[in-house]
Amino acid sequence: MPKIVEVCPVSELPPGAMRLVEWEDLEIGVFNCGGTVYAIEDRCSHDDGPLVEGTLDEAGCTVECPRHGSRFDLKTGQPLSLPAYEPVDTFPVIIEREVIKLEVE
Repeated sequence: MPKIVEVCPVSELPPGAMRLVEWEDLEIGVFNCGGTVYAIEDRCSHDDGPLVEGTLDEAGCTVECPRHGSRFDLKTGQPLSLPAYEPVDTFPVIIEREVIKLEVE
């Protein structure tokens, strides 16, 4: 059964911002890409680098791992460049009453 995790008010995550959310044993990166909020596992599939510490490209809705430069699509979790070749998990985002929430399992 999925759980709903409250992240923050929408006003606290403006376009271009990112935030780390910890829930149980998960670390999730939450990114505001041009006004649309995405959530992916905060772990580069190449070497477990922290994606939320990487570079957000709002135009392409991607994040670049700060360790070796792999880029990930925030919509799908798919890697777009090497050395990563495995996708990372994505999480549904819910915006309810101006609060960002995630659906996690």
